Amino acid sequence: MKKIKYYYNTHTLRYEKLETPLRVRLLQLFGFIAASIVTGMIIFAIAFRYIDSPKEKLLRQQNEDLRQNYGVLEERLKQLTLQMDELANRDNEVYRSIFESKPIPDSARIREMEKRKEIQLLQTMGSTELIKNMTAQLNNLSLRMAYQQRSFDEITQMVKNKEKFLASIPAIQPISNKNLTRIASGYGYRIDPIYKDRRAHLGMDFTAPHGTPIYATADGVVTDAGFNTGGFGNRVVINHGNSYETLYGHMFRIKARVGQRVKRGEVIGYVGNTGKSSGPHCHYEVHRYGNPVNPIYYFYNDLTPAQFDRLLKIAAASNQSMD
Repeated sequence: MKKIKYYYNTHTLRYEKLETPLRVRLLQLFGFIAASIVTGMIIFAIAFRYIDSPKEKLLRQQNEDLRQNYGVLEERLKQLTLQMDELANRDNEVYRSIFESKPIPDSARIREMEKRKEIQLLQTMGSTELIKNMTAQLNNLSLRMAYQQRSFDEITQMVKNKEKFLASIPAIQPISNKNLTRIASGYGYRIDPIYKDRRAHLGMDFTAPHGTPIYATADGVVTDAGFNTGGFGNRVVINHGNSYETLYGHMFRIKARVGQRVKRGEVIGYVGNTGKSSGPHCHYEVHRYGNPVNPIYYFYNDLTPAQFDRLLKIAAASNQSMD
């Protein structure tokens, strides 16, 4: 029930009903609405300043998670960068130095990959500083890793070529001589067993029982396998490439064939006494660029330093050769 208000009229000396004008009522209503709005805004401002909304809480948590993940990624990126630096250093200082190849500056690794455009820049992935920074670091690391992979591929090819090159260098004795008791004569001027004068002996003589296996001292292709009228009797000549050639003389029987590709340690014939020879032995020569060299320096796969020193003394004896 609406409450009716009265007031005492001093002119009429009576109580009369209080009537509020419409203008006043509208002003009162407007004032109430305005006060409500201001009060609500103040309440909302205080609430949103000190109390997060559910959406803000979610965004704040996501932002914190992103920062933590960025920290983890940044630490991992530092570790990868250190590993990349170590690989680049090992590539330049160890691997390429072994093969006498020029080191690759790190700037060249990046420039070359940029020229080839093997890795595309990813700056458009985001606009925040965190994403831009991480993208730039990952891009730089990707460029270095891609070029490093290319460098290692080159080194792998160098290794294969180096292995092939090393396999073509004479490196063992032509017969089994573990105790170093089968050296009959070394390289240099020796007394000829037939003519009894001093003549150049361009190889080494290894004494051994008739039929003892003779081994190829390096990989190569047999260029001669047959009887030689120049004094070597049944002989085998192997071209190893890379300027090396070896000769094996006075064989009892030849096993290798002309054109055959042989491996180091493969049996190519057997010790005999054919040709100009004073007893069963293997005459062994090493030629480089077509000139005979002392074979004693090409036994490094067979000998320890002490054995090599002993072999030098044995081979240096000025004795009589066997052919």
